[in-house]
Amino acid sequence: MLRTLKSLQGFELGATDGIVGKVKDYYFDDQDWAVRYLVADTGNWLLGRQVLISPAAITLPEENIRVLSTRLSRKQIEESPSVEEAKPVSRQHEMAYSDYYGWPAYWEGPYLWGGVTAPTYPPSAETLAQQRTISSPGAGPEMLEPKGDPRLRSWREVLGYHMQARDGEIGHIVDFLCDDRTWTIRYLILDTRNWWPGRKVVLSPAWIEGLNWEHEKVAAKVLRADVIQAPEYESEMNFTEDFQRKLNEYYENTLRYQA
Repeated sequence: MLRTLKSLQGFELGATDGIVGKVKDYYFDDQDWAVRYLVADTGNWLLGRQVLISPAAITLPEENIRVLSTRLSRKQIEESPSVEEAKPVSRQHEMAYSDYYGWPAYWEGPYLWGGVTAPTYPPSAETLAQQRTISSPGAGPEMLEPKGDPRLRSWREVLGYHMQARDGEIGHIVDFLCDDRTWTIRYLILDTRNWWPGRKVVLSPAWIEGLNWEHEKVAAKVLRADVIQAPEYESEMNFTEDFQRKLNEYYENTLRYQA
């Protein structure tokens, strides 16, 4: 199921023995476009510390009570490696978290989550064996090299970034649409009010050239006219498979024509 990340913001994060905080932010990587961690606001419980929770430890959202349950205890979370607020999360921090919890190392393996296509916890014996093979001394330096940027990006930081088409600005980012099984970011939601009032559109990461963090801009492969004629985004409730099919066909044809 696709859902916006904003729709989960403020959900309580439940440990196996009580509530540990609320969803405050998300860390995603801009190469594979996947949410790697949820960031919890723990109030006065762990003041000054960020609590990172991998999607591997989370069950499906309980919409009626606005809770994301985890497979972790409060003691596990309290004794987890420290990550300070307002500082980037390095691969070294991630490795410490992965080792502590036994989470699958998503940067080791051929798939989105290392040896698997969706986050699982605890990882299967097959996944662990595969990761041990990849990390073994005989694996070769090209296999040991971590994939992608070792510093993750904050979802909250990216909100408001301007999206640049090939011939000008087309709006600013207001949210992401994410697959709640694989935690893949499937689409970026744009508000075009400063250019095309009253309209929201979505763009897949496949239609994006790259992100410029210094200038807070995202470059798209499309033209402004392409966006005007694209299917309009209304809400996640109306984001049906039929709508996705029409949207994908539209942009595939558009980009093929421009090539």
